[in-house]
This record gives sequence, C-alpha cells and structure tokens, in this order.
Amino acid sequence: MNTINAQSLSRSLLAAGLALAGTVISFSATTTPAQAGTNSYSAKLTAALEAPKSKVINGVIWKCEGDSCRGAVDGSAPRNVCVKIAKNFGQLASFTGPKGEFSAEDLQRCNAAA
Repeated sequence: MNTINAQSLSRSLLAAGLALAGTVISFSATTTPAQAGTNSYSAKLTAALEAPKSKVINGVIWKCEGDSCRGAVDGSAPRNVCVKIAKNFGQLASFTGPKGEFSAEDLQRCNAAA
C-alpha cells in the first residue's frame, strides 16, 4: 500500500513540475520584447566619413563611424531626427527608427529636406 501511495505521489509531483515548467516557459515567451521596438536610431550614410564623428543633436549623442551612425531615441518625430542627421552628417542611404526602416519615399523626403 505504501509503495502505491509513493508512486502516485511521485507521478503527481512530476506532473505538477512539468506543468509549472510549461507555464514559466510560455510566460517568458510572451513577455519577451519585440525586436522591432528598439531604443535607438541607426542611419547609413551614402558616403563614408573620413574619421569618426560625434555630435549632440536634440540632447542625444550621435556617433558616426565610416558610413554607420547611431543615436538613442529622444522623443522627437523620426522624420525630424532623420533630417537633422542628414544635415549634420550627410545624405542617408537608410534610416531606421523604433518603428522600423524608412521607405524609399520617406528617405528621399528626408534627404531633400536636409
């Protein structure tokens, strides 16, 4: 009788452990932030800089090296940030913000406004 109770208890504990593990795994999968939601901007210049360059724009330090630039999100509209980066560092080949990469039309407007 004790053997039957011990086996039953073991099975119950195993089932409870597996259920808990499944719950933890599924919860962590649903709370992982999406990759598209980033806290920075990135820009690709059409012409690489000869030397690394940094500049404070809207209170955010932008760092460019070669043809790549990065800066933190500052709360400004992405199109305004794009224009300021193009004015300060040169024409852009691409621009990516928290909501994704600019379309060709948006990028063309950004470069034209700079």
